[in-house]
Amino acid sequence: MQFMLLVYIDEARLAELPDGEFDAHMRHCFDNADALRAQGCLLDSQQLEPPSTARAVRHRDGAMRVTDGPFAETREFLAGFNLIEAADLDEAVRIAESMPWTRFGAIEVRPVRDMGAVRRRVGAAA
Repeated sequence: MQFMLLVYIDEARLAELPDGEFDAHMRHCFDNADALRAQGCLLDSQQLEPPSTARAVRHRDGAMRVTDGPFAETREFLAGFNLIEAADLDEAVRIAESMPWTRFGAIEVRPVRDMGAVRRRVGAAA
């Protein structure tokens, strides 16, 4: 099964880190990612730029609207993702627990829906 690990970060908590500690966490993160990739668990991962760089696109009432970020007042924002392969939700949670970012935010573990099955169900072209 595939799972998306959505990494949420609290910038205020990161700002409290002593000099060099963020880089140490990033090295740990890369080392952990390399090990998971070697095991065949990590399929893809990416960091995201901060919400202030984002735009939201909506079509409402017959008009297209583009809004500059950030979009919500929240302490934690989506900072990146990891797409993993795991036997079940429990194994996916164990993988998420190995990531340092749980100390500075949260990692949401969510199963990835089988889009092929959805395509077949709704009769969409493959």
